[in-house]
Amino acid sequence: DLGRPGAGRSVRVIAAIRTEGLVRRFGDATAVAGVDLEVAPGEIYGFLGPNGAGKSTLVRMLVTLLMPTEGSAQVAGHDVVADPDAVRLRIGVALQEASLDAKQSGNELLRLQARLYGLDRRETARRLAEIGTLIDLGDALDRRVGTYSGGMKRRLDLAAALVHNPQVLFLDEPTTGLDPVSRATVWAEVRRLNEELGMTIFLTTQYLEEADELAHRVGIIDSGRLVAEGTPEELKRAVGHDVIVVAVDEGREDDARSALGGVSGIAGIDLHRREVMVRTEDGSGLLSPVAVALAEGGVPVRSLTLRTPTLDDVFLRMTGAHIGVDEGVAR
Repeated sequence: DLGRPGAGRSVRVIAAIRTEGLVRRFGDATAVAGVDLEVAPGEIYGFLGPNGAGKSTLVRMLVTLLMPTEGSAQVAGHDVVADPDAVRLRIGVALQEASLDAKQSGNELLRLQARLYGLDRRETARRLAEIGTLIDLGDALDRRVGTYSGGMKRRLDLAAALVHNPQVLFLDEPTTGLDPVSRATVWAEVRRLNEELGMTIFLTTQYLEEADELAHRVGIIDSGRLVAEGTPEELKRAVGHDVIVVAVDEGREDDARSALGGVSGIAGIDLHRREVMVRTEDGSGLLSPVAVALAEGGVPVRSLTLRTPTLDDVFLRMTGAHIGVDEGVAR
C-alpha cells in the first residue's frame, strides 16, 4: 500500500559495528589511519593483520578501552565516545591477555560477572549451565584462577564474556594456546552463538584456517589501513584458481621472476623470502613450463608445489608477509 505513511521506504538496518574515518595516533605514530568498516548484525567478521598493523588498536577503540583520535565508531547502535556505557552493556570481550583475578575461583568470577550485568540467581545458574560445555573445566571451577594453565584461563575468560548473552562478541585470538580438541569445541560454540542466537562476532585470529572456517567476511589491515575485505572465497578467487609455490635460494627471487617473464598463462607473481608464488588459471598445465623456464634461467629450484589458494596467499599478496608463528603473531 503505497498510500500509507512510510510505505515503499526501505528500512535502514543499524550496523552491529560501523567506523568512519577512524584514526588513532600515538604521538607522531599513526596506528590506525582512517578505517571505514561495517559489520552487519548476525555476521562473523574475521580480522587479520601482521605485527604492528593496528589490529589490536582498532579493537580496543571498538570496545571503549581507547579513545579515537579522529573519526567515529558505533557498536550495537551506540557511539563509543558519546555513549561508552551503552556499548559496554551490549558487548562481550575476550582479549588475548585475560584479566582474571588469580585469587578468585572460576565460579566466583563468573557469578560476579553475572551480577555486574544485572542477572539474578536463577538467570546466573541457567547461563552457567549453558556455557558449561564450552569451558569444560569441571572441578577446576572451584579452584583459584591462579592455579589454572594458560588454556584454562582462555576458556574461563571466554565464558565470562558470554555470561550476559551480549549482542556483539569480540574475540581476540580466542584459541591461542588451546589444544586441537579445545579449539574445535570453541569453534563449535562460536557457530552455535551465531546461528542459534544471531550473535554478531568480531574475531581476530592468527590461525587462517580459523578465519576460513568461521568468518562470513574477512578484513585485512596493514599499516593502519584496511587493504582487503570480502568473503574468504572472494579473496581467494582474487589470487587465482591455482598457486604454484617455488622454493628458491634466498636472494634468487628476482632472478626467478625474470626467468618466468616469457611463460604464458601466468596471472601474476608474488615474491617472498625464498619463495616465488605463481598465480595461474591452469596450475597442472603450467607446472612443466615453469620448471623448464627456471632451469633455463639458471635458477636452482628447491621444491615445486601446486595447490589451490589459501587465505595465507591473500595475506601475503596484500601485506608482503605470511601470518603465523614463524612471522610472529599478528596483532
